[in-house]
Amino acid sequence: MNLNANSVDSLVAEIQGFSGSSQDVNHLNNLLKQSEDVIRSQAATFASCLTQLDPSIHSLGYLYILEACTAGPIPEAQANELVLSVVRFIDVCSVAQIRLVPDKFISICKRLHEQVMILGPPMRAVAPLLTAIRKIQPSSEHLTPLHPDFLQVCLLSKCYKTGYSILEDDVYEVDQPRDFFLYCYYGGMICIGQKRFAKALELFHNVVTAPMSSMNAIAVEAYKKYILVSLIHLRQFSATFPKYTSSVAQRNLKNFSQPYIELANSYSTGNISELEAFVVANQEKFENGNNLGLVKQVVSSMYKRNIQRLTQTYLTLSLQDIANTAQISTAKEAEMHVLEMIEDGEIYATINQKDGMVRFLEDPEEYKTCEMIEHIDSSISRIMKLSKKLTTMDESMACDPLYLSKVGRERQRFDFDDFDGVPQKFNL
Repeated sequence: MNLNANSVDSLVAEIQGFSGSSQDVNHLNNLLKQSEDVIRSQAATFASCLTQLDPSIHSLGYLYILEACTAGPIPEAQANELVLSVVRFIDVCSVAQIRLVPDKFISICKRLHEQVMILGPPMRAVAPLLTAIRKIQPSSEHLTPLHPDFLQVCLLSKCYKTGYSILEDDVYEVDQPRDFFLYCYYGGMICIGQKRFAKALELFHNVVTAPMSSMNAIAVEAYKKYILVSLIHLRQFSATFPKYTSSVAQRNLKNFSQPYIELANSYSTGNISELEAFVVANQEKFENGNNLGLVKQVVSSMYKRNIQRLTQTYLTLSLQDIANTAQISTAKEAEMHVLEMIEDGEIYATINQKDGMVRFLEDPEEYKTCEMIEHIDSSISRIMKLSKKLTTMDESMACDPLYLSKVGRERQRFDFDDFDGVPQKFNL
């Protein structure tokens, strides 16, 4: 059927008639591509025709029109209605149809994110963006351009648990480096909100060590938080970068993070008074970076580090002795820190309230419970899956013409180690 490019009704009829079988939908996609300029130029007219379409059945045509309607500036009076239209579409649209034009689907989702950030509250976009990610994702291993937007609204609305749900997926496929940087940065902050410092450290580490040709603000902010979380979780920080870190990062990150490097150096001395004085002197810098809360947790972690060291030397100690040795103001405050550490599983101890004595114990875990066996089995399965994935990626790279040509250009013309040694003297 020939499409009359000037007839809105004709195009709507095409959408209604070719939204059945996959063959019809592919044909419709070709027609809509040819009519894209018409749809954009008459977006307002087409918008009024959306009521004639069922977004769950006519998803492809609905998406083309919706994307055209959101391409230009959106009047404030229409913004709320547009947000509701996009949310409804995301909820009911056909996965098979939207995956024919993923860029358009991502475009309307990003417009949703943009408008919700303006109108508020951010929580309005949490559920729709999570649904959108699951619909557009080829697999859970694929990072989409919507991941950072979703994590950002989760962070702003304090929906840390919902945000963490996608951080549990192992990601192997990344289309855009910026998406990866933001995914890890926002993900790290969500993990901080949930007190999952080990995972936060992993995500910030990924940003800092990721390949980069020029310095970017995301990497700088991630490095600052990487330093702070290292001190909170590991009670130490190493300024040495792994070998696989880009030369750009190794040369520049420390220069942009000097107060944080100095904070780590002060922390390493173990002197609480000196650390607190440094924090007070640099409080404005930490506030400007929105990191003062983490810095205060760093100070608190030094008390815990000092207590933890006592467990390596003593079996029994009074709360007052702990306060004196760990540079804590009072025995009551020392008791509070000890209780927090027991609750978090950082130390094993009992407190006798009568005489104020603390008895340090050995780790009670015998590694033979059903839960522990399941945990170990799950870890082994994950490692085996990762090993298989790495092998597949290695084989793929070994056959990649672009990679081989690059390696070939960078190798020396001759590598004398490849040849057998030649004797210096011949016996004739």
